[in-house]
Formats: sequence, C-alpha cells, structure tokens
Amino acid sequence: MSLPTAYSPIAYDDYPRSVFCVLEGVSGVGKSTLARLLAKRLGGTALHTLASPHEGWAEEVRHQLRALPQFAFYLSGLLHASDRARQSLTAAPVIADRYASSVIACHGAAHGVDPEDVTRLLAPFRDYLAAPDHTFYLRCSEEVLRERMHGKGDRKQDDADLFEKPGRLKQLLANFEAVAATDPTAIVLETDGRTPDQLSDMIVLHVETSRA
Repeated sequence: MSLPTAYSPIAYDDYPRSVFCVLEGVSGVGKSTLARLLAKRLGGTALHTLASPHEGWAEEVRHQLRALPQFAFYLSGLLHASDRARQSLTAAPVIADRYASSVIACHGAAHGVDPEDVTRLLAPFRDYLAAPDHTFYLRCSEEVLRERMHGKGDRKQDDADLFEKPGRLKQLLANFEAVAATDPTAIVLETDGRTPDQLSDMIVLHVETSRA
C-alpha cells in the first residue's frame, strides 16, 4: 500500500541496521526474562510491543472497548513499537517482547476471531512495520506454564484468563502455531527443562551463526 509521506515510517537508510529479534508465546512462558538477558548479552535494547504510553492504557481498553476498537489500540501500539525499533536498530540490536504475531494470536483468541481474519486486517500496515530477522516462538507444557505463572510478579487479568476461561489457553496455543507456520522468520523453541540462560545461549548462537 502506498502511504502519504506523513504516514510513512522514518527511513534510516544512512545508518547500518542491527539485528531485530522477536520473542513470541503465551503469557508466563518467559519472554520478558529472556528479553532482558538477550539485551544484556547482545548489547541491545529490550522493547515491549505495548511500550509507553500504550502500556498504561491496556487494562482500561480491555474493559471498555469492543473487539474492533481494541484491535485498533493494539495496532497503534505495534506501529509505535516499530518506530522505536527502527530508531534503536541504527545503534544496536533490538529484542522485542511480543510483536505482530501476538497481536494476531491474542486478539483472535480473546474475541473468537480466526487468525487469518486478523492477519488480513493487519495486512495494509505491514509495510510500515520493521521486519524481524528472527522470531523465536517459545513453547512449554501446561504444567510448566502453571508453575511459571505462579511465580510471575506482574500477573494481570489476561494471565488469569489463560486458565479461568474455558478453551482460552488451547485456542491461544493453536493461534500461535498457525501464525508461526506462515512466518518465514519463525524458530520454535521448546523451553521445558531449559533455564533462561540456556535459552539465551541457543538464541545468541543462532543469531551469530546467521550473521557469519
């Protein structure tokens, strides 16, 4: 889609672009911990898709907006995160805790919308989004997820909904599987029995090998 200049992303063509990694998966799987570790190891920036100011509005949006306005809110957060990623990538690697795949998988699961329909709704804005080099889809068993969620310090209603709303976790996992299957940057990582440091080692090795 051809966008007016005001709607086009800022071009940083005069700067070298560093590596852009995304961590995807359900809440509690370990994305935030891993993002911090990777940012430190790679000398980069950890970024959440709902960065400021969007992060402060999420709960109100979840309670007060219907499905399409909610999608517009998360799309806005995604576009803003892309702007921040583009700028940060001129100086160092960026590790995003969630990105476009989460918008598709989570919105679809929360509102009973087919991920393909969410993908089509997002499609006109794809050219605006900074494209990841690697998207790591983190997976774990339900037993391990419950253990990790129990120790999660910033649990929100969305986290509780994974286990309290019938079928939510199953649908969300299925949505991430569907999105990963069509993602050319996807790398699936099983996290059961692996520490954050071990997962960090695996990701850093993959990144370094791909750049060699």
